[in-house]
Amino acid sequence: ELQLVESGGGLVQAGGSLRLSCVASGFKFDDYVIGWFRQAPGKEREGVSCTNTGDGTTYYADSVKGRFTVSSDNAKNTFYLQMNNLKPEDTAVYYCASPYLQCTDSAFWQPSESHRDLEVWGQGTQVTVSS
Repeated sequence: ELQLVESGGGLVQAGGSLRLSCVASGFKFDDYVIGWFRQAPGKEREGVSCTNTGDGTTYYADSVKGRFTVSSDNAKNTFYLQMNNLKPEDTAVYYCASPYLQCTDSAFWQPSESHRDLEVWGQGTQVTVSS
C-alpha cells in the first residue's frame, strides 16, 4: 500500500521556522513527482513545491520562493520542507503528495478542491503562524 505520512507542524510566531517531514512507505521516491501542498480554511488546495525526483529539479510557488526549501533523505525515504521566515498567510494544513501531474503542468499550481489528480497523499500537518 502506498502511503505518505507528514509531521512537524505546529504553532510558530511570524518570522519563525518549521521543518516538515514526509515519510513514504510502499514505494520509493525515485522517479516520482513529489509535491507539497497546503490548504487554508475556506480555501482551495495550492501547490507549494514540486520535485521531479528523477532529475532533482524542484519548483516553488512564488509565494514561498526564497523562504521554503525542499530536501530529501533517500535512505530514510523522507522528504522535508524547511520553512523559514514564516508569515501568518502561510497558516494552513500542509501535506505531501505524489500527483499524476508533472511539475511543469499548470494544473499542479492551480487552486483545486479535488484530489483526483493525486495518486497518493498524506493526512496533512497543521502549520499555524501567529502575528
